[in-house]
Amino acid sequence: MKLAEIKNYLKANANPKNAAGMARFGINPNGTLGISIPLLRKLAKKIGKDHALALHVWKSGIHEAKLLAGFIDDYHQVTRKQMERWVRDFDSWDICDQTCSNLFDKTPFAYKTAKKWAKKEKKFVRRAGFVLMAALAVHDKKADDAVFENFFPIIVKYSNDERNFVKKAVNWALRQIGKRNQRLNRSAIKTAQLILRIDSPSARWIASDALRELKSPGVIKRLKQK
Repeated sequence: MKLAEIKNYLKANANPKNAAGMARFGINPNGTLGISIPLLRKLAKKIGKDHALALHVWKSGIHEAKLLAGFIDDYHQVTRKQMERWVRDFDSWDICDQTCSNLFDKTPFAYKTAKKWAKKEKKFVRRAGFVLMAALAVHDKKADDAVFENFFPIIVKYSNDERNFVKKAVNWALRQIGKRNQRLNRSAIKTAQLILRIDSPSARWIASDALRELKSPGVIKRLKQK
């Protein structure tokens, strides 16, 4: 499938009503056509993995095209330079989250990049760092606990970032790490209790919300059964 065909397909399936609804959920309306994720995944399956095409699709200026690029790209061919280029283009939480959790988290650079991006000031770059942490906690089943424990000091340090899209990602990372196993659950709870003492509305929300889930009977029971 060629770039022109993809652009024509996306424009033909545009849904202005959906686009308006997406904007209400904080999705950047610029270049947004209102196409659902299931439809994009269906198109991605039809296209298959195509790194070169993904690079061109990303540059098309269409919001959904960026999402599609993350679905069709081959993580084996993704470079650090590409990741740095793409993260600078993140202008909406859905593009950030989908690209990080469907593509970037599978690269060999994911752990170092997560720590690097979390320390950056730009909103969606910092969010991307914490989304990567969350995605790795879910998807990398073989990783040692130590690599996730190394994320805790960064989570604590930036838990006072009051920006909505950042604090939700910090919270997400803390919760997902704490649900991997009993040891990390205990460490995540201790980390949340430390964050709770920080004089910041964001930190208090992150910690309280995380503790509610990490100490819940359902999570504790599931981790004991692992």
